Amino acid sequence: MKIENPVLGIIEIADDKVIEFPAGLPGFANLHRFALLHEEGGDGNVLLLQSLDDASVMFSLTGPEQLGITYEFPLSDAETASLRLSSPNDAVVAVIVRKGDDAPASAGLRANFMAPIVINIRQQRGLQKIIEKGNCDIILRVRG
Repeated sequence: MKIENPVLGIIEIADDKVIEFPAGLPGFANLHRFALLHEEGGDGNVLLLQSLDDASVMFSLTGPEQLGITYEFPLSDAETASLRLSSPNDAVVAVIVRKGDDAPASAGLRANFMAPIVINIRQQRGLQKIIEKGNCDIILRVRG
């Protein structure tokens, strides 16, 4: 499938790279098909979650470990079923990152740890988990 992204241009997406989000994403409930992309020459630490239903919708994602964070939270039985998740090893967790609108450029990126993206890499199914306050563990590591 081909889509035309306003930033990346025309992109070819193989059918086996399509990730289904059965419930969509909060605020984008009508968008169900996405693909993970990276910019040519990029280091792969930040990926783009590109909507295949609306080419103008794209989110920047990174793994919490890229930010020096160990991050754990529970999934409900319904969420596990929606992901068709049979093994925790098949789950990949990412957070949406963005530049702060009100922060200077030197402030870096902001990461949304209260609504991570969870993808079952074997089944190509995903969801955005909304975390209630106090329902996750975040451990910061100092990199040496």
